[in-house]
Formats: sequence, C-alpha cells, structure tokens
Amino acid sequence: MVKRSITISFGRRWRPELQDRENIAASIQKLTEEVLVGLIRWLAKTASHSNLVLNGGLALNCVANSKIARDGLFHDIWITPNPGDAGSSIGAVAAFTRRHLNWVHPYLGYNIDRPFEIDGALAALKAGEIIGIANGRAEFGPRALGNRSLLTDPRGRFTKDRVNLIKKRELFRPFAPIIMAEHADEYFDMPVKTSPYMQFVATVRHPELFPAISHYDNTARVQTLTYNQHPNLYRLLESFSRETGCPMLLNTSLNIKGEPLVNTWKDAEHFGTQWGVKIF
Repeated sequence: MVKRSITISFGRRWRPELQDRENIAASIQKLTEEVLVGLIRWLAKTASHSNLVLNGGLALNCVANSKIARDGLFHDIWITPNPGDAGSSIGAVAAFTRRHLNWVHPYLGYNIDRPFEIDGALAALKAGEIIGIANGRAEFGPRALGNRSLLTDPRGRFTKDRVNLIKKRELFRPFAPIIMAEHADEYFDMPVKTSPYMQFVATVRHPELFPAISHYDNTARVQTLTYNQHPNLYRLLESFSRETGCPMLLNTSLNIKGEPLVNTWKDAEHFGTQWGVKIF
C-alpha cells in the first residue's frame, strides 16, 4: 500500500516554535473556521433558502458550527446527531430509494430494557456521586445523549478531575452540560435556540459556578433537553433542579477513553464494578 501525505504551506519561513501538536491543531482549527464560515456566507448570498443542513464529519466541529450560527444568515440550522460516514450513509440510502425519512430520535441502538430508577439516581447525584445511565436504546452517533452516559453535579471544584480520572482523559479537559431547554439561555449565551445533540458551543454566563463544564475560554458544548426528547431524563433533571437549584448535569459518554461505549447490561455491570460507579 502506498501512503500519501499532503503538506500545506502557509508562509515562506519555517518556524520551529510552532511545530508542536497544540499549535498545529489550533492553526488547523482557525483555518477550518475561516474556510467554512466564508463558504457559508457565499452560500447565503447565492441561495434563496432560509434553512441550512450541515453534514459530514466536519459538522462535528462545534466551534465552527457556532460561528456559522452567530452570523444569523439562516433561520434554522439542522445537524444530525451522527453527521459523519454513518449518518451520510442514511442520506445515501434515502437518495437512492427516493424516500423521505421521518427522523424521530437518535436512540436507535441496542436496547437495555430496564426500569429507570429516578429516585435512586437523584439521591446519588445529590450526594455528589458520579452515576452511570445504561437504559433504553443506545444513541446513534458519537455524543452521549442520556442512555449511555456518566452524569454528576457540575458545580464541584474537583468534579472534572474525578470524571477525567475514571475516563482516563487529560485532566484539563472539561465536559458537556445537559440542561433543561427552558433554562439554557439563563446559564449560557446560546448561538441557537436549542442544541439537542451537542453540536454547538456557548459562552457560560457564570463559569465560576460550574467549573466541571466550563472550558478555559469559558465555553461549553451544551445539550438542551425537553420532556419530549427524553421523558425519564428530563424528570431526573427537573427533580435535581427542584432540590438543588441547578437545572443541569455534567454529561459524558459511558466508556473509557479509547474503548467502545458500554452497550449491554453486562457491559454496564462490569463498568460499574471496575470503576465504583452506580449504574441506573
């Protein structure tokens, strides 16, 4: 197999101080944002439509998505919960069969058919514990949307470190918040009205109160939740908000870095035993 590499040069002088991974990643991200936003601005001028659909793996770039949304050039922006190759394949099937697809929800995976213990989960969360949710059908896509999730109170000073140690991630990395949709704008400067699939970032209005979900630049990848999206999870959030005054939880995927998502109840029991996490 012949491997090919592509090198793009930006400037004539080599700067060795910029060759580390962090600077390279930041430069690529900056260029990506400029190209995407420029493309969308051109599209808005040349197209007569008010709705925008973004697809492909690049549509998981939440920072770029948010800059596009804040331009306000389109009335509505739709990004599927799995816009990469797996999601694109569904669009290919729809195009080939010429059939309209009625998208209902992203919970399309393996089903763990168990009662959802809201009272037990609430008690554990109020006690400051990190809990796992392995209930119902697994999410379709790379985001944890409440059926294969780790949840905890986002306000603790050391919460981020505790969850990162379980997931074996770098300690600086923050996590996403899941919040009742009607409270989202109180806590975040949202670029869109709702963000059910964690496809946009928003500025945290009071980052000092929620250190576990606030990035170094005081942003967060927000997931908004309505009752119709997930009744059980919404009731858990609603109960937690009523008893603590906090309408959000830290939400991350139920897995360890580099390992697949917990899928079956057997997987969940093993995860809970190994990492001392109560699974609901």
